[in-house]
Amino acid sequence: MQGAEGPLPDPRFVRLEDLLEREPRASAQALAAVRIDPADPALFLLSGGTTGIPKLIPRTHNDYLYNSKIAAAVCEIGEGDVLLDVLPIEHNLPLGCPGMQGFLLSGGTVVLGTSTRPRDVFELIQRHRVTHIHLVPALLIRWIDDPAITEYDLSSLRVIQSGGQRLQPEVRLRAERALPGCFIQENFGMAEGLIMFVRPSDPPGVRRETCGRPASPDDEVYLVDEDGNVVPDGEPGELIVRGPYTLRGYFRSPEHNARAFTADGFYRSGDLLRKMPSGNYVVEGRVKDLINRGGEKISAEEVENLILAHPAVLNVACVPYPDPVLGERMCACLVLRDGQSLSLEELVAFLRGFEIATFKLPERAAFFDTLPLSGFGKVSKKELAAHLAASL
Repeated sequence: MQGAEGPLPDPRFVRLEDLLEREPRASAQALAAVRIDPADPALFLLSGGTTGIPKLIPRTHNDYLYNSKIAAAVCEIGEGDVLLDVLPIEHNLPLGCPGMQGFLLSGGTVVLGTSTRPRDVFELIQRHRVTHIHLVPALLIRWIDDPAITEYDLSSLRVIQSGGQRLQPEVRLRAERALPGCFIQENFGMAEGLIMFVRPSDPPGVRRETCGRPASPDDEVYLVDEDGNVVPDGEPGELIVRGPYTLRGYFRSPEHNARAFTADGFYRSGDLLRKMPSGNYVVEGRVKDLINRGGEKISAEEVENLILAHPAVLNVACVPYPDPVLGERMCACLVLRDGQSLSLEELVAFLRGFEIATFKLPERAAFFDTLPLSGFGKVSKKELAAHLAASL
């Protein structure tokens, strides 16, 4: 593992190299007295907190070890592979999917970066011949649109793994053009357990349009409607899952667990997915990421994907704002490319070209330099919605 060079920012920090040189406080024989139950919690991860206060997710020694091993196997990680981790390593993706843990278990190298600025990241890729990076879509958009991307040798980079939020096909296409030969691998996962990966062997259309399929053959995955009935393939439904590395219950949260799990132990994820003929899945959004316009449900993800195809748009999030008659209407929160302009009328005219239903068209547009991010690196629609409500 390699750390950043230069002086430490705080005396409370310790270099890994210095730590390894210290004399241990206890003898090696003391380890023989330690007994670890594989079913005991190895660490606690935080839920995303999309429905309120984040909850603790106990990940056991056996489930989290399997989590990283199966992810590393699917991603074909081995000796000589070099991961650059710039996301906070206490998060599930950079820590264990396969993350730092999966790379070290597979004989790979991990470089820890402390900056997400494009030039800083490109310099680390060039210096350490980085082969893999974990990121979130907001970072990918920022990096591929930075002019400095052509000033560094990034030829070692083989895989960019995107997680945390759906990677729209248009962004993936732009990334492939900016980094020829690099596999833009989307994954869908949760701190609660289940991971899905797009495979390198998937056909190009499947790789570009889906978030993959479960990592483990023992993952039990179903998509269900509001009444708990399994929906036909091709229809959106809420993902429920049970498997060898998916949690059995949040820590000391019996009331929430009663709502979050079915009677037979399937975790209700709150995510809307659709199963394609390829066997891979497409993320449609959150069950609660539906905008209810007078009883008509609008998938924010669907509209966002279309808006991103506009050449003036760099990033977008569609969020509800209150309406006294319809309850909610939809606002497109836009980040435009440098030097570009776009009015609501022009945006609506562009979307009509896709022949989507009129009720799905945004009725307001708001413009931002950057979209606010949550502590987990996802666009904070909660903050955007609060901003819109206050401005009204």
